[in-house]
Amino acid sequence: MSFHRRRYPYYNRLRRLLPLVFAVFLSLLILFAFLSFLAPFPGDSDRLPPRVRYSSNDAIKATGFRIPRAGGRSDRDIWRSRNAEFFFGCSNASSKFATSKAVTRNDRYLVIATSGGLNQQRTGIVDAVVAARILNATLVVPKLDQKSYWKDASDFSHIFDVDWFISFLSDDVKIIKQLPLKGGRTWSTSRMRVPRKCNERCYINRVLPVLLKRHAVQLNKFDYRLSNKLSDDLQKLRCRVNYHALKFTDPILTMGNELVRRMRLRSKHFIALHLRFEPDMLAFSGCYYGGGDKERRELAAIRRRWKTLHINNPEKQRRQGRCPLTPEEVGLMLRALGYGSDVHIYVASGEVYGGEESLAPLKALFPHFYSKDTIATKEELEPFSSYSSRMAALDFLVCDESDVFVTNNNGNMAKILAGRRRYLGHKPTIRPNAKKLYRLFMNKENTTWEEFSSRVRSFQRGFMGEPKEVRAGRGEFHENPSTCICEDTEAKAKAQMESRKLGKKNKSTNKDAAVTVTNDDQTEEDEPDWSEPDYEEEQSDLKDRGLYNGTSLDYDDPSTSDEPELEEMLSD
Repeated sequence: MSFHRRRYPYYNRLRRLLPLVFAVFLSLLILFAFLSFLAPFPGDSDRLPPRVRYSSNDAIKATGFRIPRAGGRSDRDIWRSRNAEFFFGCSNASSKFATSKAVTRNDRYLVIATSGGLNQQRTGIVDAVVAARILNATLVVPKLDQKSYWKDASDFSHIFDVDWFISFLSDDVKIIKQLPLKGGRTWSTSRMRVPRKCNERCYINRVLPVLLKRHAVQLNKFDYRLSNKLSDDLQKLRCRVNYHALKFTDPILTMGNELVRRMRLRSKHFIALHLRFEPDMLAFSGCYYGGGDKERRELAAIRRRWKTLHINNPEKQRRQGRCPLTPEEVGLMLRALGYGSDVHIYVASGEVYGGEESLAPLKALFPHFYSKDTIATKEELEPFSSYSSRMAALDFLVCDESDVFVTNNNGNMAKILAGRRRYLGHKPTIRPNAKKLYRLFMNKENTTWEEFSSRVRSFQRGFMGEPKEVRAGRGEFHENPSTCICEDTEAKAKAQMESRKLGKKNKSTNKDAAVTVTNDDQTEEDEPDWSEPDYEEEQSDLKDRGLYNGTSLDYDDPSTSDEPELEEMLSD
């Protein structure tokens, strides 16, 4: 009994403490739940690469590596393409290609209504000339799209030199400015559309019967309506139109050349970056960039404009290389390819999603950052600023004249410029290997800068605009005009022979030098690094892209598949 009396006060105290312990435990539980609610949802953003932290030190700090301000080691001349001097554009017609006077029928008129932005319309104009030639018809100067997304009131003569266009192509296709009168009235056209990638037989079977009956046909929504696979003479006609006949008007040329001159005054070399990171572009792509609920809400609101738009998995889009690189990712890629912070960049872009916050990482990597708005006054741009196509033409000219052209997304302007730069001398044109770079950007915090930059250079082989890096016939013809690019094989063989002779001479000199060092008993030598690169990894990467044979290079290009028209409009 005494035992129970001694234990009773202890149980009393325990019973009084239990409510207090329970209250403390409950408070901690509520606090934990509150903190969990505030924490970000473990979604796609957890797999996005960490944002780089910028400082004023000699290197830019990032999780896992330090980004050098200088370009550092590079395995290539960053301002020119290898062997470019042995290739040249060749688009003259063969002796079998009859003149327009011999083939044009006087009772056939073809009218074209293009679609999209400036560069999408450009493809339509080029293909319209070829379609008229296939049909032996007179072409009326194409109508530009004035009603769609861009709502630009410009017509053909506001953008291109129409008289030069007509005269330059006079031996190939008869072109007139407007339909002639018939009985005092303008011809009534029969309107129709042709399928995408329509070939010669397609035009003969679908359009010619209507043309023979009605004599005047208007093809609407004319963009990418001609096959990539045509006879050599028709492909060369495409090149004559695209690279010679389509010349911008004098006001556009004058302003564009002045922008180029001002960039040259700042630096001997400069990069032009076509940055597609507009809100509507990102919304249509279905990609996600780690902006949380705010980004999801804003882009979802834009997507609702297109009722038939299919929403894809954002992670899958990035894995397939279908997401535009962010400004930061473009900057990291360029630095890894050897371009230092002293390089001057001209940026051609619309409204960048996220504004200055999105551009800040790129500007930190490349502080010499310009656009037409920063190197020209508002008064100088005033004649063009109300017209999206004329403003796009100015950017086109600067990008075309740049030493290196870079894009973060393979849209219409990027494709047109890639083909043009190949035809006119293979100036470096960098298109991101987005499939491979995606994995590298995702895991960059687990690597060093040296390894990161080495892998970027490896992944970008075949994506730099060099001769023969894309197999003939692959991709859009406007991007890869292989039929119109010739090789000076004799000059190339001679250069290779001289290079081999020089190599043997250098090898002999190196042997003599090595003997001399040994005889002088020198123990400290600056020996070159003869270590072999990881060829197995490189060969595996090249095999993935069909590049391993070393001569006919190719890549897996998602642009070869038929995409929705709206996507091509937004990719202009």
